[in-house]
Amino acid sequence: MSQFKFSVGPWNVHAGADSYGPATRKEIPLEEKLKRFKEIGFDAIQFHDDDAVPNINELTEEEIKEEARKLKEMLDKYGLKAEFVAPRLWMDPHTIDGGFMSTRKEDREFAMWRAKRSIDIANELGTDLIVLWLAREGTLCEESKSPVWATQQLISAINEMLEYDKHIRVCIEPKPNEPIDRSICGTMGHVMAVSAATIDPKRVGGNLESAHAILAGLDPAHEIGFALAFNKLFTVHLNDQNGIRYDQDKTFGVENLRQAFNQVKVLVENDYGSHGEYVGLDVKAMRTTTDEDSYKHLENSLKIFKRLEEKVKRFDYDFQKKCVETRDFEGLEMYVMDLLMGAE
Repeated sequence: MSQFKFSVGPWNVHAGADSYGPATRKEIPLEEKLKRFKEIGFDAIQFHDDDAVPNINELTEEEIKEEARKLKEMLDKYGLKAEFVAPRLWMDPHTIDGGFMSTRKEDREFAMWRAKRSIDIANELGTDLIVLWLAREGTLCEESKSPVWATQQLISAINEMLEYDKHIRVCIEPKPNEPIDRSICGTMGHVMAVSAATIDPKRVGGNLESAHAILAGLDPAHEIGFALAFNKLFTVHLNDQNGIRYDQDKTFGVENLRQAFNQVKVLVENDYGSHGEYVGLDVKAMRTTTDEDSYKHLENSLKIFKRLEEKVKRFDYDFQKKCVETRDFEGLEMYVMDLLMGAE
């Protein structure tokens, strides 16, 4: 029995289209996804603003709230919660040069409109968490904007969100690159610095995604631990990654099992989830996956996480202490490998 609650986003079950090819599977209606997510074992759903309210740009503020209320009824029907709402600021003509950091004032105003509508949707869905994946917040051309100005724009935008609603929390999901060349807020350390500069730092934290840490050449467990040390880990996006390539969102643990083990270990050791946090997955099916297997990557990720959780709970801390005292790190490493390979 896992000590954690799990969340997933509807985008994690998709039709398989990418930059180099068309869709390979049929689209699945949202309600069908929600029903299946609950059956698999998820407790909450992650939403972009336009996952929750399609055609959001074409609706009035009251119409947006009404659509969100309909979604809340659907979540209640399947016994699911909303974990967070994230403004999708990277898929609109207004945001080709970023949202909060766009060099055009009208684009920055659009980004703030979407951010505030995300807060409205979150309130209707019963969550206080707003996630900012700063996808295009950086530069494609290094000389196009000052990193000082861009960072100040981000802080100003977060402050405006905090002022708009005195109860919401803002959770930054850092990524070093892709789809832009250079991110302004690329690691959990950047998130901590931005948080400290806002008007209410206790309401600003981070969402660590495994793949994003790997893309920055960092260890995901250490990034998780860094945020936990400051009580700033508001959620996680667990997945896996084959090296410093594009963001792959592979099934959790399939590439780096020991690395996955240590992510689970740091969460278990620090009572993550004791304040209502979810273990979120952000994993995508391979393009070769069939319609019938559209959810298999989610099932596999949960299975791997829970098996690693069992391994963590069997971890021999007395033996670890002995190895540390004698500096027998070879012995400790082999113990971990035996544990993972079932040979202990």
